[in-house]
Amino acid sequence: MPELPEVETVRRGLDRRVTGAVIRRVEIFRDSCVRLMPGGAAQFRDEVTDMTCLSVARRGKFLWIPLGNGPAEDAEVPEASLSAHLGMSGQFRIHSAEAMPEPHPHCRARLSLQSGAGDLTLDFLDQRTFGYLHAEELRQTEDGHPAGTGTLTPYLPQSVAHIARDALDPALNVAAVVAALGRGTRGIKQVLLDQTVMSGVGNIYADEALWRARVHPTRPAHTVSFRAATTVVESVQQVMADALKAGGTSFDSLYVNVNGESGYFARDLDAYGREHEPCSRCGASIRRERVSGRSTHWCPSCQRRYAPRRNSTAVRAKTPGM
Repeated sequence: MPELPEVETVRRGLDRRVTGAVIRRVEIFRDSCVRLMPGGAAQFRDEVTDMTCLSVARRGKFLWIPLGNGPAEDAEVPEASLSAHLGMSGQFRIHSAEAMPEPHPHCRARLSLQSGAGDLTLDFLDQRTFGYLHAEELRQTEDGHPAGTGTLTPYLPQSVAHIARDALDPALNVAAVVAALGRGTRGIKQVLLDQTVMSGVGNIYADEALWRARVHPTRPAHTVSFRAATTVVESVQQVMADALKAGGTSFDSLYVNVNGESGYFARDLDAYGREHEPCSRCGASIRRERVSGRSTHWCPSCQRRYAPRRNSTAVRAKTPGM
């Protein structure tokens, strides 16, 4: 499933092309892609047709296009949102009107856009059909800060309101995230994957961040020291930034940018997908096992498995839990 770097790569590609464009026509080829709309495809068409794309925004793995009735530069408050979740295989492809192909077999929706820079076609492809498009209302953020990357307004879709700010959001409350990473009995990887704590982190980047921080994925959160939890958050931010520079991670054709191109961060992964390969830091063989139903990778030398001390009454480690 695409994580923050992949979704942000898609957002940037969309933002350059569709901001300021007006949605003139909507074709739905599979009704399940708008399954959250009570009125189905007809309601989705009615709510987004003739609306202007004001920007393209993202929080965590969720994308949305704030919509307005007038020019993008005149809109202070968006009137609605065209929200998108890519699921496991969702993709957007942009075509110029002159080079518009026949819909791909996995094309679930096609939007025709009128733009001053030239008319465009925006296709939503989804092979595994877990993704969706959704026209919905917006609500104001509780902290009053911009709702996410790509928007300056504090308005986000109702369906995204429960999602925490992500690792690269300037408004992220780092102290609160560090505190959450040091509480409870769940393994720290499980806490990282909790999108209500800090969004955008999935299986790949959780493994990578914990490898960088030298913390074992199954270490109980309450045994992770403040210093180690801080290092984990910093490692998440660093690995996200590095992956974003590389256009994200592509293992197959299910993740591509809006031009159909793959990201190449997979070649720089240090833990995920490297089972039996030598650790690039110490040379030990990378291990893999299923943890809470997810394939999890770590170095047995750099990331020691937690073993509680006998007769210890400490609730939380007093020294860095590496």
